[in-house]
Amino acid sequence: MEIAQLKYFQVMANIRHFTRAARMVDVSQPALSRSMSKLEQELGVHLFKRRDGEIELTAEGERLLRHADRILREVDTAKEEARVHRSGEQPSFKLSFIHSLGSYLLPRLLRDFRERYPDIRIRLHQQDSATLAQWVEAGETDLCLCSTMPTTEHSAWVYLWSEELFATVPQGHRLASRESVDLRELEDEPLIAPKKSYSLRILVDQFFELAGVHPEITFEGDDVSTVSGFVSAGLGVSLLPKFAGVGYPGLSYIPVSFPICKRAVGIAWNTNLQLSPAALCFQQFIMQRFDTEYTDSAQ
Repeated sequence: MEIAQLKYFQVMANIRHFTRAARMVDVSQPALSRSMSKLEQELGVHLFKRRDGEIELTAEGERLLRHADRILREVDTAKEEARVHRSGEQPSFKLSFIHSLGSYLLPRLLRDFRERYPDIRIRLHQQDSATLAQWVEAGETDLCLCSTMPTTEHSAWVYLWSEELFATVPQGHRLASRESVDLRELEDEPLIAPKKSYSLRILVDQFFELAGVHPEITFEGDDVSTVSGFVSAGLGVSLLPKFAGVGYPGLSYIPVSFPICKRAVGIAWNTNLQLSPAALCFQQFIMQRFDTEYTDSAQ
């Protein structure tokens, strides 16, 4: 089995047409057909179902495609690592993230990553959710840590973890000692919320919509710290995650009984662009980190 064969197979599997695939890899159709037949003979399985020029992958073909994708990514990564080493460049990548993560979780992740990979430089950019989605689609960031992002033709989003959002009130508030609260109980409270372009604000609006209430928003903040500070000063209530599982001073965090208020956080990237070895290293690091934490918490 040769790398060229795997590349031809990958193109065939994605385009699913002999003539167009041959044109894409710049070989003749008979040569491409012979290469695929040789690959099938070597593996002892049928990879394609041929129907009037169109092809479909067999179950064996689907399995090989998963392996081929991984192998070819590794080959590209090895080539890029060699190029970076020859050029003397410091390995680096661009990581973008939503505002709320910068206040509590991301600093710890970056610290742990730097301890393991001290030679990799990360260029950090913090922005609202709408802008981050545009950056991923345009390939202007390598990786993006964000709440649920609609995937497009050239973008992917993979779940990492979920976190609870709490009804957040100043200490001494009438609800501060409650074990749980229904969002409908906050209808007459002034609401402090993130700005509309932030994913956290989108979720807050959705949860209050599910509860069938529309509290008056008296202030829209740029980040979770600002929103927390306004709530702590007694200027309103909010719906927020806890800082590092502890919380912001002067606030009471009350679990919401209805509706269930959680947000999913994941990592997004542009699938049409090749990730650098440094970016792949961080992607694997954070996926393994949260896969391990989820497994440990489930045991």
